Amino acid sequence: MEMNAKELLAALEGLEREKNIKREDILKTIEDALVSALRKNLGKTAQITAKIDVNSGSVNAAHLLNVVEVVTNPETEIDLDTAKQENKKLKVGDVLSRPLEVTDFSRIAAQIAKQVLIQKVRGIERDNFYKEYKPREGEVVMGSVRRMMDRDMIVDLGKIEAILPYCEQIKKERYSNGSRIKAIIAKVMNQNDLAAAADDPVLSRYKSAAFKMDKAQRGPYVFLSRGNGKFLEELFKVEVPEINEGIVEIKAIERDPGFRAKVLVSSIDSKIDPIGTCVGMRGIRIRAIQNELSGERIDLINYSADVSTLLMNAIAPAKANFVQITSLRDKTATIIVPDDQLAIAIGKDWQNIRLASRLTGWELDVKSESQKAQEEKAAVSSIQNVLASIEGVGPKTAELLQKAGFTSAEKLANVEVEHLCTVQGIGDKTAAKIIEGAKKYIAQHADVLGAPQVQTEEAAHDDNQENN
Repeated sequence: MEMNAKELLAALEGLEREKNIKREDILKTIEDALVSALRKNLGKTAQITAKIDVNSGSVNAAHLLNVVEVVTNPETEIDLDTAKQENKKLKVGDVLSRPLEVTDFSRIAAQIAKQVLIQKVRGIERDNFYKEYKPREGEVVMGSVRRMMDRDMIVDLGKIEAILPYCEQIKKERYSNGSRIKAIIAKVMNQNDLAAAADDPVLSRYKSAAFKMDKAQRGPYVFLSRGNGKFLEELFKVEVPEINEGIVEIKAIERDPGFRAKVLVSSIDSKIDPIGTCVGMRGIRIRAIQNELSGERIDLINYSADVSTLLMNAIAPAKANFVQITSLRDKTATIIVPDDQLAIAIGKDWQNIRLASRLTGWELDVKSESQKAQEEKAAVSSIQNVLASIEGVGPKTAELLQKAGFTSAEKLANVEVEHLCTVQGIGDKTAAKIIEGAKKYIAQHADVLGAPQVQTEEAAHDDNQENN
């Protein structure tokens, strides 16, 4: 089959330019499509070659047959006598290349060739898009809203349609078709990536959005985000040159998209205030970022290597008095704030303290000074009630003992008489009676206290003798 070489070259150049597909790949795809169509007529196992000469525009195809004595598969073999009719030099074991007239394609075979060509070109195009966009994960792009698909948004990026899933949107924003929108490329996935995303809750939501798209697309799927912390970080890099220069560093970001964000910042130069740098002259920098995020409130938090200082900074704009570290291992702490700062520290629907916890990685609780004082008063009252129930201890003595640091029956049971006598108003006899009463109390409440009974002086003396 002959075709115009110039037209062929022009078509190849057009595909290469528009679809970003190399002409070698296009030619290989066309040749494979011709082979597939020819095999439809000659058999599934037939060995067929097809070659396109770009310079002349000719297409050469051939059916390869193995020369044998006895034919077992006519699609791939030919007997020696028949083969010699076409080429007398052939012998058993040789391969006969029988030219095929490409113009003899049936209408169905030609249609198959066309379909295979379209499918393969699409496959090459998909691979090229994936290779182009995969390295661009984390890049901020501009696009236009093409349409809504349930609550997910389809955004036209020019070469490809991207998905802005509902879970990555700023919920209070509303867009109409054709509206310009800025977002970050959060993830680029192909069919294999989607299949492997079953166990990841975030990627599973992406997968659900991808399945709603046109089934013929079959990827690659470019997922956008306006709600993740990386998008906010990229906006800061645009507005604050010191971040790109490495002078100011963003340590962490947590967001409730469209409502509030906390950004942990630090500076490598002690002369530069990281918060003031990010805010800018008269707030121009931070305001530009907030405008892009539909007025999202941004709390800039000064980083500190000291845990207590960091935790107090994290609940900004609330002011904290001090921090009580409950457990370093479990990273739990309580922040004490003035009474008028409690509502600010907690935030609407616990938003402020929740974001502070996520930002620092600590499980935080916040209490006012009044709440703290009430808890301490209740704890003191509870201790005094326990002490007052010990034989020989009255309410007044219980108060004196508690103030002296005797906060449990166990401490009283293990103290020496001489030491207990140092408490104002307690003499030798009273001290001995209190210690004995504490031991009895422990013995009577051993099951409740969950502690072993305290040894008597005689038993302790006997143990010491045995050790000696």
